Amino acid sequence: MQPVVIGDVIWEPSADVIAKSRLKRFMERHDIATFEELLHRADADIEWFWDAAIKDIDIAFFRHYDKVVDLSKGKPWATWWIGGRMNIVQSCLDRHRDREFHDKTALIWEGEPGEVRKLTYGELDRDVCRLAGALRRMGIRPGDRVGIFMPMCPEVAISVFAVAKIGAVIIPLFSGYGPEAIATRLRDGQAKVLICADGFYRRGNVVPMKETADKALVSCPTVSKVIMHRRVVREVPWTHGRDQVWEVLLEDEPNHAPTHELDPEDPLMIIYTSGTTGKPKGTLHVHGGFPVKTAQDMAHGFDVGAEDTIFWFTDLGWMMGPWLIFGSLALGATMVLYEGTPDYPGPDRLWRMVADHGVTVLGVSPTLVRGLMTHGDEPPAKHDLSSLRVLGGTGEPWNPEPFNWFFRQVGGGRIPIINYTGGTEISGGILCGNVITHLRPCSFAGPLPGMAADVVDAEGRSVRGEVGELVIRNPWPGMTRGFWGDRERYVETYWSRFDDVWVHGDWAYADPADGLWYVLGRSDDTIKVAGKRLGPAEVESVLVSHPAVAESAAIGVPDELKGEALVCFVVLRPGHAGGNQLAAELAELVAGALGKPLRPKSVHFVTDLPRTRNAKILRRVVRSVYTGADPGDLSSLENPSALAAISATRA
Repeated sequence: MQPVVIGDVIWEPSADVIAKSRLKRFMERHDIATFEELLHRADADIEWFWDAAIKDIDIAFFRHYDKVVDLSKGKPWATWWIGGRMNIVQSCLDRHRDREFHDKTALIWEGEPGEVRKLTYGELDRDVCRLAGALRRMGIRPGDRVGIFMPMCPEVAISVFAVAKIGAVIIPLFSGYGPEAIATRLRDGQAKVLICADGFYRRGNVVPMKETADKALVSCPTVSKVIMHRRVVREVPWTHGRDQVWEVLLEDEPNHAPTHELDPEDPLMIIYTSGTTGKPKGTLHVHGGFPVKTAQDMAHGFDVGAEDTIFWFTDLGWMMGPWLIFGSLALGATMVLYEGTPDYPGPDRLWRMVADHGVTVLGVSPTLVRGLMTHGDEPPAKHDLSSLRVLGGTGEPWNPEPFNWFFRQVGGGRIPIINYTGGTEISGGILCGNVITHLRPCSFAGPLPGMAADVVDAEGRSVRGEVGELVIRNPWPGMTRGFWGDRERYVETYWSRFDDVWVHGDWAYADPADGLWYVLGRSDDTIKVAGKRLGPAEVESVLVSHPAVAESAAIGVPDELKGEALVCFVVLRPGHAGGNQLAAELAELVAGALGKPLRPKSVHFVTDLPRTRNAKILRRVVRSVYTGADPGDLSSLENPSALAAISATRA
C-alpha cells in the first residue's frame, strides 16, 4: 500500500480549551499527565479504567456492581458490572425527573417542512411513561422484541426509551427500508410489536411508511400489534384488532410508570448490519454496554457535557441514531433530530439549523460533506455558526479536500474535527480525535481510552510507521454480545484470525513521529495491482481533488497480466460533463500521484454510487455488479438505481 500522506497540523488546542475539557479533568483526577500515559494505563488495567470511566460519566445503578468485569468465559464473551442492577433509562430520564434538568430541553426536533418541537426532560419522561404503560398493557414483557420503523421525530426517541424502560429489546430499522429488509429483521428477531409512522417528508414529498410496514408484516407472524404515529396525518390501510393509533393509545395512560430493574447484561437492542454474503448480522447490545460506551465516547472524545446541544445527521437504523439518543441524555445534554435531507429546500438547510438551534457539536458523514461542497462556500457563510465548538465525522474514511473544506468553511478554522471510526459491533469508536491534542487532516488522536487498539502485520505483530490491520487487544463494555442466534458467526468474524484479538477489518496506520493515527479503508476492499497493495481511499482522494469530481469509487477487477486492474467510477460536480478527454485526464492524475503502474484501466462516469442509508459507499457492490458476481446482501442499499448505471459501464 502507498505511504500515508501526512498533512500539516491545522489545529492546536489552546490552554483554555484543554483545561476545560472533560478528558483533561478526568486525567487530572487520576494524576495522569499525558494522553499517551492515559492510553497505556487504561490498556494495562481495564478494571481500573472502566470503573473510573463509568463513574466519570455518572451512569446510575439501582444496585452498584461488585466486580467490573468477568473474563472467565474468555475475551469474546466478557461480561460487565457483575452483581449490579440497572436500566439505562434511569440514567437518561429517571434521575433527571426531580432535579434541575426537569425543565431543561432534552430534545429539539425540526421537520423537513419547517415545524419545530421541543421537549424538556420532564415532558419526554412523561411521554415515555405513557408509551411504556401502553406496551405493558399489550402484554410486552422484559426480553420481548419491538421493532421501531420511524423517521427522526420526537416519537422515535420516546419509543426507544419506552421499550428500554420496560426491559424489552429494541430492533431499530432505517426509515427508508423496503418491505423485505424490514421483514428479514423482524422475523429473525421474532418481534412482537412494530412501532411505525404513517409517513414522513423527503424533498417535499411524502414517503409512505404504514403501507411498507403492512407489506413486511405479511411474512412476520410473530408481530401481533402495530402502533402507528400520525406524523403526516394521512389516510392509510388499517388492520382492525392489530393496528393502534399512537395518539389515541396514549391519551389515557398515566404520566408515571416504573422502570424495570435489570441485570447490566440484559439485552437492550439488536442492530442489524449488512454482511458481504448471507443474511444481515444482528448485533446484540445490553444495558450496561452500548449506552456506557456511547456516553464515554461523547464525553472523552467529543467533550460533550450538559451544556451542549448535539446534532448528528443520522437515522435510527444507523448505529449513530441510538448513539445520539442514549449518549446525549445520559450526559444531560440536548439532542437535535431532523427527518429530512440536508439540502432541502435549499443547500443551506443544515447550516441554518445549526444557527437556529444553537448547535455546539455537529456530526456528519464525509459523503454528506462531499455532496454539500458542490453547492460552494456561500451556503455555510450565510449563517452564524459561532455556536459550534466541535465538528464530528464518521461513516467512512475522509479525503483531504472535504475534510479541509468542512474545517475551514463550516468550522472557520477555529474548532477541531473529531474524526471517529468504529462500528455497530463496537457501540461507537475504536479510534477518535479529542480536544486536547493537535489535528492533521483526516487524522485521529489515537485509540479511545479503554479500547486497546493496535496496528498489526500479517502475522499479528504490532507495527508502527507502516500500514496494517486495525485490531483490539482487550474487551470493552460496548462490545456486541454476539450475533443474535449465531454465536459461531460472531467468533469467526472477529476472533478467529489471531488468539484473543479482535480483528476489525480496517487498514490503519499509526505515525510513530507524533502519535496520530489514520484509517485507509476496509481491508477487504484492498486492490492489488502487479503485487502492489492499494487502498481505494488513496485513489479516491486523488480523484476528488480534481475540480470536476464530486465523488468517486475505486475497485480492483481481475486482470490476466497484473492480477488486478484499477477501475474508477466518478460522479461529477454540477456544470461538468464526462467524456474520453476527462477520463484520460483523471487517469493521468492518478498515475502521476500514485505511479504509472497504478494508472486506472478505465474511468467511468456515473450519476450516483451505491451507498448505504448511513452514506457509506458500497465498493463491494460496485465491484460485484461490474464483474457480474453476486452482490450479496443489498437490504441496506439507499439507491438501487445506481446499480443499473454501474452495470451499464461493463464492457
